[in-house]
Formats: sequence, C-alpha cells, structure tokens
Amino acid sequence: MSGVLLAAPVQDVSPGMFPEPLGEPPQTTDHGDGADGDVAADAPGKRGETGNAPGTDGAATEADRIDSLRRILSAAPAAGPGFKPPKPDGSESQTGGETRISALRVYGTHTIDVVAEGEVELQRDALTLTADRLTYSELTDEVQAEGNVCLKQGDGSSEMSGPSVSLVVGARTGEFVEPKYSMTRIRPSREEGTPPRAVSGGGHADSLRIEGENQYRATNATWSTCSGPKPDWYIKAGKLELDYDREIGTARDGMLVFKDVPLFWIPWAEFPLAGQRHSGILPPVMESSTKTGFGFTLPYYWNIAPNYDLTLTPRYMSRRGMQLGVEARYMGATYNGMARAEYMARDNVTGEARSLGSFQHRQWLTPTLYGSIDLNAVSDDRYFEDLSTRLSMSSRVNLLREGRLMYVGGGWWNLSALAQSYQTLSTDPANPVVTPYRRLPQIVLNANRPGEFNGFIGTSGLDFAWKSEAVRFVHPDDKRVNASRFIAYPQVSLPLQWSGFYFTPKVGLHYTRYDIDREQSLPGMRDSITRSVPIFSIDSGLTFERDTHLFGRDYVQTLEPRVYYLNTAYRRQDDIPLFDTSRYDFGFAQIFSENLYTGGDRIADARQLTAAVTSRLINPVTGVESLRVILGQRYYFQDQRVTLNYRGNPQDVETPRTSKNADVLAGFSVRMGKYASFDSLWQYNPRDSQTERYTANLRYNPGHTRAFNFSYRYARDILRDLDVSGQWPLWGRWYGVTRLVYSLKDSKMTETIAGLEYNGGCWVLRIGGHRYTTRTNESNNAYFLQLEFNDFTSIGPGGNVVSLIQRSVPGYGRINEPSGGF
Repeated sequence: MSGVLLAAPVQDVSPGMFPEPLGEPPQTTDHGDGADGDVAADAPGKRGETGNAPGTDGAATEADRIDSLRRILSAAPAAGPGFKPPKPDGSESQTGGETRISALRVYGTHTIDVVAEGEVELQRDALTLTADRLTYSELTDEVQAEGNVCLKQGDGSSEMSGPSVSLVVGARTGEFVEPKYSMTRIRPSREEGTPPRAVSGGGHADSLRIEGENQYRATNATWSTCSGPKPDWYIKAGKLELDYDREIGTARDGMLVFKDVPLFWIPWAEFPLAGQRHSGILPPVMESSTKTGFGFTLPYYWNIAPNYDLTLTPRYMSRRGMQLGVEARYMGATYNGMARAEYMARDNVTGEARSLGSFQHRQWLTPTLYGSIDLNAVSDDRYFEDLSTRLSMSSRVNLLREGRLMYVGGGWWNLSALAQSYQTLSTDPANPVVTPYRRLPQIVLNANRPGEFNGFIGTSGLDFAWKSEAVRFVHPDDKRVNASRFIAYPQVSLPLQWSGFYFTPKVGLHYTRYDIDREQSLPGMRDSITRSVPIFSIDSGLTFERDTHLFGRDYVQTLEPRVYYLNTAYRRQDDIPLFDTSRYDFGFAQIFSENLYTGGDRIADARQLTAAVTSRLINPVTGVESLRVILGQRYYFQDQRVTLNYRGNPQDVETPRTSKNADVLAGFSVRMGKYASFDSLWQYNPRDSQTERYTANLRYNPGHTRAFNFSYRYARDILRDLDVSGQWPLWGRWYGVTRLVYSLKDSKMTETIAGLEYNGGCWVLRIGGHRYTTRTNESNNAYFLQLEFNDFTSIGPGGNVVSLIQRSVPGYGRINEPSGGF
C-alpha cells in the first residue's frame, strides 16, 4: 500500500519546526549564584560561572571572580548563540536568537560548556527543551540532555520525549534515543464554509534522527493518527521518514496493524501527514454485487504536479473479468478539466469488449469569454446497468455530448453558442427510449435593461428584456424531420411598488420562424411556419402584517394575497414537431408562469387568472419562519386549444382542457420545535373530485448523527411510495443507518439501504448492503465493508459508501467528523 488521495490540490501549511536564530547577539556577562540559576546564552565561547563550580578560586572574593569573568567574556567574539545576562533594570525579556537555560543548579567549566541539573529548561525562539540534566557546549552549539527529555517546537506543533537526546540547536540536527513523538499540522479546508482543522500523528521508535528543519528519520518506528500509548491502528516500519516540507511520510519494510493484527505487508509506501494528496498505490477497493460478483480494485495515484494528477484503476470482477480504468485531472488559473476512460477486452457474460470514455473541460478564454466541453460515451446500452454497483449510475439514460461558448462582457446582455447531442441508452426493447434532438448549433442572445426612463410617472422606470435564439435541430433517426428555428421575444414591463403592494404590467411579442425539412409534404402541414404571439400579463400582490400571540409565543403574522392575469393569443401550432418541448410539472411555480410548456415549440393560448394567498407566522426576534400555509388555483376564461399533439403522430399525447377551473394547490409547512419540521403539498382535481398528487415529508434532526425522515409520495395512476430513512446511535459506539423505499402501488420494496457504523475514535467501520430495482425491473444487490483510518486511508469501497448514504439519507453526518465537513 502506498498513498491515499484524500483531497484536491491544496497549499502546503508547514509551520517552521526549528526557526533559525535571529539577529546579531550582543556581548554578555555571567549571571548566577549556584542554585536556581538562570543563564542566557548568546555566543560560542562565552558562558556564565556560578557558585563554587569547578575551575573557580574558592579563596577569591565574589567581586574578584565576577570582575575576572567579565574580562574573559569581553575578549570573546560576539557571534553565534551564547549567553546573555539579565538587563540592568532587572527585566527578563528574550530577544530573537538568544538561548536561555534555567535549572535548580547551573555551573560550567571556563568558557567550554554549561551544565544544568534539576528541572532544566532550555529555550531558543519557538524551541523548548526540558530534561533532568543538560550539557550545553557553546563552541559547537550542541546540547546533550538526559532523563525525562522533552523537546517542543513550533508553538507545540511537534513534541518528542525520551531518555536522552543529542541536538545541535542552531543547525537543528541531532538524534533522540527511544523517543515518543507527536506532530500536528493544519489541514486546509476541503469544502467551502468548513474551517481548517488540526491533524496529529505520532508514534515511537528505537531512534529518531533530526536532519534539519521538518526532516526526521526513524528506525523500528511506528506511526498513527490515534492518540495514546496503544493506538488501535498504526504503521510499523523498519525505516520511517517524515518529511514535513512535503507533508509526506515514507515507510519501508513495514506493515499496517489493526487491533494488533497485521492486515498486510508494506514493502514501501508513502502516506500523507496532513491529509494532502501524493503519488502511490491507493488502498484496495473491495465490492460485491449481483451483476459483477466479487470485485477487487487496486488503484495507483500519480501526483504529477500540484495542478495535474492521474489515477490508474485495474478492476477485477469475478463474473465479468478484468477492466482497466484511467482518470486524469488538471487545473490552471483559468481552466480545469477531467478525462476518464474504462476498457474491458472481454466480458465473460456477454463475450464482448466494453468501454467508456468521458472528457470535461471548462475555461475562461478571455475575461469575458467562457468555453466548456462535455463528452461522454459507452460501448453499449447496458454498460452502467451491468458494471455499476450504484443506482445513480445504473439509471443513466442520456449521455451528454456538447461544446459551449459564452460571452458575458456586455454587462446588460450575453451571447452563447452551443453544439449538443446525446447517446441514448435504451435497455428495454419493448419500451425504447426516444433520443433527444441534436442542436447543431444553437445561438442564444439575451438582454435585460431595467430602470429605463428612470422616474417615468413616478416609478423606478421601465424594464426592457430580450430573448432570442437561432437553432438547427437534427435527429439521428431518418424517419424524424429536421428543422431550423428562430425565436425573438422582446418584452417591456413597468414595476409599480409601494409599501405592502406591487403591481407589474408586462407586454411582449413572441416571434418564431420554422424551416422544416420534410421528406414529403402532407396535407395541411406547412414547411415554412411563422408564428407571432402577443402576450400580456399583470402580476400584483399585497402584504399585510400584524402582531399576534399563539401557543404561548409572540409572532408576526402575514397575509399575502397574489393575483396573476395572463392573456396569450391563440396561434395554430399542431404542424410544428416537438423538438425540445414538454409540459411543465404542475405546481406553485408553474401556475404563475406565462407558458404551460418548456422549450419553444408550443406557446399555450391563455386567458386566465391565478389567485393565491399565503400566510406565515414569523418569530419577531430571530426572523425564522415557524409556519406557512399557501392556497392557490387558476381560473380559465376559455377552453384550451394549443396542445402537445402533432399531426405527424398517429396518437394524441394530450387531451385539451375544457373545464374552467384548474387543480387546487395547497401547501403547508411547520417547524415543530427546534429540531423537527413537516411540509406537504396537495394537488386536488375538482373536476373529478380526486387527488392528483400529494407529498408529505417529516424530518427530525436533533443533532449530529441523529436524523429521521419519513416521506409519502402519491401521483395518481403513477406511484404511491413510502420512504423512510435515518441515522441514529444504537449502543456504545455503534450507529445505524438505513433507507427503505416501498411501492404501495406494486407491493414491493424498490430500494433498500441498511448499514451499521462503528466509531473507534481514530477509525470507523462501515458494513451494510444496497438493493435496488433497475429500469428493466431486475434487482441488483451490492454489499460493502469499509474500514476507514482517520486522516490516513480507508480499506473497502472508498468514498462511494459515504456518498451513497449522504445522497439517500437527509441529515446524515459522518460519525468521525463532528463538524459535519470533510
């Protein structure tokens, strides 16, 4: 095993372990009385003698001894680290680069060395050395320390302790005997909004060589991010190198040990010291599913440069065979991208070669011109369904292929060009998936100029808007027609706003021209079509507020009626094919929109009025919305004439509406205390006296790793689903996580996730399974077992397990990340 890719490129954060001395030390004199000495050193060859230390004349007076030492010290060169006496005013402040020694007893031999005994402490800048006994040689700037030795550096960023150490203070080199060590570095934030955090690692060794600032070499050593004398997991290596300049550790002739059980031998490995990326063999990924059988993947990561990397992924599947994957990422100041490929020479089940290719690139070509490319392809329609172990991948239908250019330098206008097509995966011959039309190309020009004629009749001014498009539609099926379409939609509105009231009239003209390529002309079908549709609307609303007292609390209650009138002229459109158009989903956003349909092939005729009213309860102190109720309905003044039906199709796809009332929409949401919330949406059909849709969601999230979600979804003649998910502490350090989706309509479980997590403090175990139904109503069972070592690596399916749970269980929190960010 060799490294772990844990993050995107990050900047190194390496606080200096051994700061160099600062400045030119001044001349010094001695200080001390033989007990509780405090000696400040400034230069080799200078020291202080105290008390009746060896080498002094016991018959001489104290004044004579001091005067003699002053003469000796004044002749010594004032360079390098040495002693510094206390200042005449008695202050003890320390300047950069000086060395201070304090102990119960301090003595020396002439100008050669200083010996300190009992509660010894040596300080220089951010380095602190404590011991029972210490010898400091001024000529060589070397320290020999014995007995309960502890070395701290970089404001506590590293700490080493052991029976003895030999250290050259200025050069920051030396050797520790049988040390225990701990180093802490700051791991930069990996997600926006999450703070950086400290990452600590350490261990013990027979010996540890300090080879300059941030460089260590140890023999018969261990390393772990677990704290305590007996870590649950650790690397045990014959030789261990810790390079805190590159934030990388190197282990040779080692093994990974978990709970005193060797997991596997490591002949050579590099690993991150602060969670950064680096080259090496990544942890193996093991998986099992009905489609692929037992799978084993051993990726290799190559950190080419800070902004380039590549991952090779050989994958063995017991049912399918061998597959090779490669992924390359790159990033620059104005661009980034990724290329990915997978290849299987022969699938043991199908007997065919299978492959995947994907390429994405995004770049600011100039400060105002943006471009992107997104290309995706697979060798066959069942590629994801057969070879993926995730529902999100196996359910993919259309693979995008597009290139885009966008100019955004106009300020109030922008221009874009697009070439787009799809590869459609149709796995069920009885129900083939229709391939979308290609756009070869599409050019869009949009503009918006608010506030023109400022002060016009006492308002903020007129708002002008322009939307236009020129596109060529091409379909791979020769039986379908191709066409060119041009759209221009100028609009002008006059927003009128007062306190608690707004009124916005708007008028526009939607112009469209089609040139359709038909193999043969059909009766009543036009090849050149021009459509001009005037559209007029008025949007208005009121807001009333009052203070109220409910349920023992004070609230601000609002009442917000809204009325929207729309008048769109009818134009014949049944001979226009559907190139990019479908019907919007019915909801509160749609009932206040100008058109029933997406795209530009249908402009629905309308003479209608939409009315809705909203009421809220708002906490007057925090501004939090405690309750919201909304009710709305659309009223029609004429029957529907424009539909999605096309004369070229043998069957109609939409029945025109003849009723005067649309479905009633009602929404309700409430916060139940601090941790729970409930929301629902109801769509009622008054014509048939039936519910068309209903959704209800209950969420309870009292804290990190505690979440419960219950949802009910109903759509008439389509689905009736119960969805229950959650994460909760079980007992001790065990946590449960699950998601169950049950179809009441089909009386079967459509998706199941069940798992257990154990938080070992510095490691996490995850076990569980995932069962889901594919588009062809086949079931796929996938199982996972993941062992994650904090800030080091994981063994198992890797991040796929966590991302699967995060997508499936709202409110899920990583049990080894209390802050919620990784």
